[in-house]
Amino acid sequence: MTPDVRRRNARMMAGLFVLVFSMVGLAFASVPLYSLFCRVTGFGGTTQRAAAAPGPAHDGAAAGRVVTIRFNADVNGPLPWRFRPNQHDVTLALGEQGFASYSAENRGSTPVTGTAVFNVTPDKAGLYFNKIQCFCFTEQTLQPGQTVDMPVMFFVDPAMANDPDLADVGTITLSYTFFRASRQQQTAERPEP
Repeated sequence: MTPDVRRRNARMMAGLFVLVFSMVGLAFASVPLYSLFCRVTGFGGTTQRAAAAPGPAHDGAAAGRVVTIRFNADVNGPLPWRFRPNQHDVTLALGEQGFASYSAENRGSTPVTGTAVFNVTPDKAGLYFNKIQCFCFTEQTLQPGQTVDMPVMFFVDPAMANDPDLADVGTITLSYTFFRASRQQQTAERPEP
């Protein structure tokens, strides 16, 4: 083999190693990058986080515009909880702080830790739906037979009124699904009838 062929083979091998290591690096980075993408764009109904609501708008396109927030609750099969919203819906002005609560009951005979995932529909509203406080930010542990009310404070950004793609949106559904926390043993007990 000539030195020129060896150099080309070495460059090709180095290029392939760089390609493989880049692909492995992207695979590890894909989950946090996707999460960041969803938070920034509201993709898939991903909501935003905020410290406080700006208050109802008194001028511009957002003035007087209201939106109805509906509440949904689901439980993943292996979690022995009953989980439901304490109200069906609430109507508020854009920018106005809203409050809702959900009730969760551990119907099992052992302490169970759950974690909630959430989204809003229509998906395109996720960019404007902001949570101030939510039980979904941390894991929740319920003792056997324990029932708790879990609050969520939120608002819909007045900037939604300036987005022509959301001109037809008058109702947003906030949906939660509780799962058994991954750190808990996966042997699930069934609720007693």
